[in-house]
Amino acid sequence: MIVFTQIRDRDFDHSVANKAISAKLVLKMSGLEIRNIHHLYPDYQIDIGTEQTALLRHKLIILQYPMYWFNMPAILKIWFDQVFSYQFAYGFKGDKLKNKKILVSMTVGQPEENFKLENHFLINDFLQAVKKSAEYAQMDYLGYIALYGVSPVAGIAKEERVAKTKQHSLKLFNLIQQYR
Repeated sequence: MIVFTQIRDRDFDHSVANKAISAKLVLKMSGLEIRNIHHLYPDYQIDIGTEQTALLRHKLIILQYPMYWFNMPAILKIWFDQVFSYQFAYGFKGDKLKNKKILVSMTVGQPEENFKLENHFLINDFLQAVKKSAEYAQMDYLGYIALYGVSPVAGIAKEERVAKTKQHSLKLFNLIQQYR
């Protein structure tokens, strides 16, 4: 299994959630490959061949990232644009990702109540690009899990954010065990 994460180096030391989630998975699981694409490609120059080879090694791909402005971080979008290429992810011979599973695990700074139906801010709507990209590449989109309220400006105490992060990590671990 492979986890693609995106934590900017300047944010990593201050990241309560994304760093902790990745660290907990590493402690609990053997054979886990963590690829922090921002650390690997701070200049946004993705090594397409290396990333495609990494995808080929695993049956389960997890995208672990913070939601930025109701979307994925820019480097993850660039990664999709370049790595999910013609004749690799789609096209006549583009079946290299067929039947691989993909799961999104993301952190959201805002409280969950800001994403209720009556507010018309549904995470499923924001994840349509990931879902459709996975389906186009013949992957099995497993959905998402979201950890809400992890930004200090959300008004949630740090201890509660840490506790919520631990719960999220356990939930993600259990989901991974289901799909291994």
